[in-house]
Amino acid sequence: MPRPQRCEQFTSGDVCIVHIQQRCVRRAWLAGVDPVSGKDYSFRKEWIRRRLEALASVFAVDVLSYAVMSNHMHQILRNRPDVCAQWTDEEVAIRWLRVFPGKRLEEHLAEPNENDVKRLVRDRKRIEQIRDHLSDLSWFMRALSEPIARMANKQDDCTGRFWEGRFKAQRIVDEAGLLACAMYVDLNPVRAAMAESPDQCPHTSAYDRAKSKRGELIPSAAFDLKPVSTEEAGREIRETPVDELREKRKQSRKNPTGKRIRRDAWLSPLRLKPDKLSDDAEVHTEGVRSSDRGFLNVDWEAYWELLRWTAKQSVDGMSAKVPKSLAKILGQLGIDVSMWRDLVWHWPKFFGKASCIGSPESMQEHAKQTGRQYHRGQAIAAACFD
Repeated sequence: MPRPQRCEQFTSGDVCIVHIQQRCVRRAWLAGVDPVSGKDYSFRKEWIRRRLEALASVFAVDVLSYAVMSNHMHQILRNRPDVCAQWTDEEVAIRWLRVFPGKRLEEHLAEPNENDVKRLVRDRKRIEQIRDHLSDLSWFMRALSEPIARMANKQDDCTGRFWEGRFKAQRIVDEAGLLACAMYVDLNPVRAAMAESPDQCPHTSAYDRAKSKRGELIPSAAFDLKPVSTEEAGREIRETPVDELREKRKQSRKNPTGKRIRRDAWLSPLRLKPDKLSDDAEVHTEGVRSSDRGFLNVDWEAYWELLRWTAKQSVDGMSAKVPKSLAKILGQLGIDVSMWRDLVWHWPKFFGKASCIGSPESMQEHAKQTGRQYHRGQAIAAACFD
């Protein structure tokens, strides 16, 4: 069965949650220790994390979970056209220009100023097109993948592909599938035997949330959403040597706003707020993410406990009994408690080739809504649900 088209899985105009996976070319360890040359490229994982953080501050896309591995990466993303619709045209313009400044004579001068923003706002047709792009997961992934590939190729003094091809996308259609997929993403380093516990897994969303609970702060990678005044920009270009401008631009990229934030502040909150209506956009106003909406009816303490318990069940046939408090959470979602360990540890077996993630009933319902008879993987997924 051919891979479904993007438009069959998600559109920029509808709020949806998607599990995305992107692999390095030939599955090479281009963000880890190269087994052939012995070179350590692990620092590139932080490149990817910071780029994710930066894009979360400008796109109408919530980053729910992520994991950066040595030869691939995972994200669970939720596009938010409802949030983007509430931004002014000026906000849309400056957000776009921060990521796509356009062709400039000198790259180091690509700092959007007030005139650039006003010029773009006057083009009403272009602004509406950009508004659509800012809530499009494909544009988000483009803005993530291309700069990383260019930086790596420049560092390695080579050309060609860094990423294998277009990213793999799977629509998540219910909370049961979302919880299982989030656990699978957060436990990727544990499954790969790179760590024994999620406490030891940097460059995952669970690690960031756990560190944040302990009060850890980091320099924010969020874009500065205030345009430079045209007069100031002109004076700086006229009076500052080119090399100095380049260095200043390089330093500003490390911490554009000069702020320090909680390590997980750029991620979507974990728990949904029970007092909020489903159509409330919950627009974020502090400039580090698009919205303040959570994504699970589970608090952090229960999620962390279940994650740590699941991480310990590494040996097939040796899993312990699920604690009652955790079994209750899984039972409420219709997940077969006895199959939970297998579902997370052997995720590719159940959903590796599926285009949709969720309980069989939810997958069947989504198939009908999209004009299909069924989704691939429905039958095998049934073994994990009551």
